[in-house]
Amino acid sequence: MRPTWYALRSPVMTPPIPTDMSSPSHPAVVSRTFGDPRFHTDAEIAAVAFAADGTAWSVDEAGLLRHWTADGQCLGRAFLSDLETLWVFSGDASLLASGNDDLLLWNTAEGQLLARIPQPNWVTAVAFSPDGRTVASGHDDGSVRFWDVRTQRLVGDIPAHPKAVSALAYTPDGERLATAGEDRIVRVWDAVTHKPLSELVSHTDRIPALVWSSDGTILVSAGWDTSARVWKPAESTDPLMLLNSHADQVVVAAFSPTGKLLATADSDYEIRIWADPLTAKARCVLRGHADDVRSLAFNADGTRLLSAGADRVVHLWDTVDGRLLAGPNPSGKHALAFIAGPTPLLASGCGKLRVWATATGDEVPPSGETPATAVAASPDGRYLAVGSTADHVVRLYDLAHPSDQPRHLESTRPPVGSLAFSPDGRLLAQTSPADGLVWLWNPTTDRADPELIVVEAADGCTLETVAIHPDSRLLAVGGVDVLSTGERDGAVCVWDRATKEKLMTFDVGVYAVAFDPQGKYLAGAGLTDRVHVWDLTSEQEVFVLEGHQQRINDVAFSPDGSYLLSGGDDATVRVWDMLTGRLMVMRELDSPVQSLAFSPDGKTLYTGNANTTCHQIEFAKLLEE
Repeated sequence: MRPTWYALRSPVMTPPIPTDMSSPSHPAVVSRTFGDPRFHTDAEIAAVAFAADGTAWSVDEAGLLRHWTADGQCLGRAFLSDLETLWVFSGDASLLASGNDDLLLWNTAEGQLLARIPQPNWVTAVAFSPDGRTVASGHDDGSVRFWDVRTQRLVGDIPAHPKAVSALAYTPDGERLATAGEDRIVRVWDAVTHKPLSELVSHTDRIPALVWSSDGTILVSAGWDTSARVWKPAESTDPLMLLNSHADQVVVAAFSPTGKLLATADSDYEIRIWADPLTAKARCVLRGHADDVRSLAFNADGTRLLSAGADRVVHLWDTVDGRLLAGPNPSGKHALAFIAGPTPLLASGCGKLRVWATATGDEVPPSGETPATAVAASPDGRYLAVGSTADHVVRLYDLAHPSDQPRHLESTRPPVGSLAFSPDGRLLAQTSPADGLVWLWNPTTDRADPELIVVEAADGCTLETVAIHPDSRLLAVGGVDVLSTGERDGAVCVWDRATKEKLMTFDVGVYAVAFDPQGKYLAGAGLTDRVHVWDLTSEQEVFVLEGHQQRINDVAFSPDGSYLLSGGDDATVRVWDMLTGRLMVMRELDSPVQSLAFSPDGKTLYTGNANTTCHQIEFAKLLEE
């Protein structure tokens, strides 16, 4: 018997989908996974919504429905259908509609199909009435049909546009419906009698989204003509304001339930929050998506915004100050540090500091205490350094005294870039991307000032990475020159800390560098998807290692120096023989690899993944592949 549309239980998902429908995993190689893929999915996301209890829902284009906690932990998931091209949540997220040549209605909490309603024409737009009792469907012939959700009966049909319908939106009181067509016209209809009320003509390109303010007086239309237009249809057929700060096509819009904020997203992946759309008063610009934004949703009080789309990550934003609270994009930085000691630990910096005991997988202090996009541990396991994009402070934890507050090492400008300890643990290097400086601190003293500041550390390039030589004297800094101002794509500079001189420069843009344990070689993750290896004695390039299909994010030598590893956005870890430069192993994982770290004995490899998880891999098993 079909469950009734209104009898929703507490959110309980259908059983998890089978593992063969999940992302590929390799249990023979991956012995443990730390963390969970918060707000990350396996396919492009079609729609997101907040539930009344503050949890979130998403559905991706492959038809997988996911239920999330407010900080991105997946509570459950259910496979619905992969045949639909359109997905829309009801206002309270209790219902979900999908469409192709049928209109399908789903119970969100149960993950169950309520009804399949055959359609004479392809479904191009859907909107639920605020009470959830009616659903309107727009079609490629320009018609709009109204359906009773409980009985699935057709209760109305209007020829809204001469071309396909591109967007629909009910007023919050449910009395009016706005429609947009491929004729670039917006029309407003009485939602009960289906009589026309207004015709709004102004857009010069496609209108992909419509949204009403909470009081139903203001209508905003998003246009591919680089503007969102603000209307008061009851007063005028002319737009009152053009929100034209977007540099590209406006693709989606959302009003907060309080009516105080408007969010609009464009095809340049930027989201703008408007404090007052009638006066074009802007609050903030949200940047963080790496691909098209396709859905926006405010929480009940408007303090949080969900955004999601083609980059497969649900982003959660604070609308007061524009901070990204959860869901870093896949091209973001996920830093790792192995912490040696009687109880070995793994520290992860992927938006927030997380620390696990490697033997048990338990999360331990100081996990969760601070934002983190950069982490480093002293080789003896005494110190943990943590930095982020949030400020210009490196927090230095003395793990021998876990109850103590961390020391604050302050540079001049945020953010903190990358961090690296010297092998003797008496030196901590920090890059400052905003001003091109590298700061060198002695963590073993109480001095608040740095031992040395290196200016123009990477010859005017962005500061992407830093590494300290095994002798603790040499410092390698690498970066990228995106404009090729020096007729190169970047540079790696090697500095002598004692003399404060730059000893050598390699004209190659890199995202990461690493010294081999003997100090003979320097490796770089090149901008052009190649790994470069230089001999520091001859200052010559000895290997250019090709094979990665996308950006290489990190390189690491095995502790005995026999192998060089690289990981990248093509979701592979590659192992290279340092004697010959030959590729020994290529292993595909379930997510882009953003960082690599070895245990000191070389037996275990850890990967920091784009989906916020970390993998523990037995290195011997990896070599057996």
